Amino acid sequence: MAIQKGDFVRLSFTGSVNGDVFDTTDVEKAKEEGIFDAEKPYGPIVVRVGSMHVIPGLDEALEGKEVGTEDEIEIPPEKGYGPHENELVRSTTTKEFKEKPHLGMRVSSEGREGVVVNVIGKRVLIDFNHPLAGKTLTYTYRIEGTVEDAEGKAKALIWLFSGREMETALADGVLTVMLPPGITYDRRWLMGRGMIVHQIFEYIDGIQEIVLKETFTRPAKPEDIDAEAVDESPEA
Repeated sequence: MAIQKGDFVRLSFTGSVNGDVFDTTDVEKAKEEGIFDAEKPYGPIVVRVGSMHVIPGLDEALEGKEVGTEDEIEIPPEKGYGPHENELVRSTTTKEFKEKPHLGMRVSSEGREGVVVNVIGKRVLIDFNHPLAGKTLTYTYRIEGTVEDAEGKAKALIWLFSGREMETALADGVLTVMLPPGITYDRRWLMGRGMIVHQIFEYIDGIQEIVLKETFTRPAKPEDIDAEAVDESPEA
């Protein structure tokens, strides 16, 4: 059966620009291309077709295809990361930096992430465009399968917006998500939590309530110290 908008699919892909790979779900490919990230989970991801969980050009390519489809497509900037906008390239002075600026240096300003693209004397040029803006992208992909059950779909949305796999349980319309220790300090989780809840209710039938469960376990007490050993002191 052909993939339709709203279907949850398991997707493998590799994206490149002029032959240079910038993203992949294949761990061996990542190592081969020198972009391996030890903190990144590799393997097929689950996305909902039509919800822009991947860039528009790739999202649109999935609709109408069959499970098992393998293809290579070119994606123009307007369906990728957008055009390169000159107004997002800004000039500032070296006085604005705590350390000496250099080419490729990442900077944050007014909620935007940018990169230093030129340093001329005391003037610094910063590009706040996405690094792939204005570029034609090449994607190879394979539709590995679909996800049909509500809990599986919910787990996929949790992973997409938090980057974490979490234990879940679904019973009588109540989805319980067991939050891992320290999650309240995870910036990505704090930013993505609202979107996870919103999209679960919007896209998944059969879930009426979501419980985010955080459990704390009393730490084990240290072993009793031999009081006599503590009292002993070396002879003078």
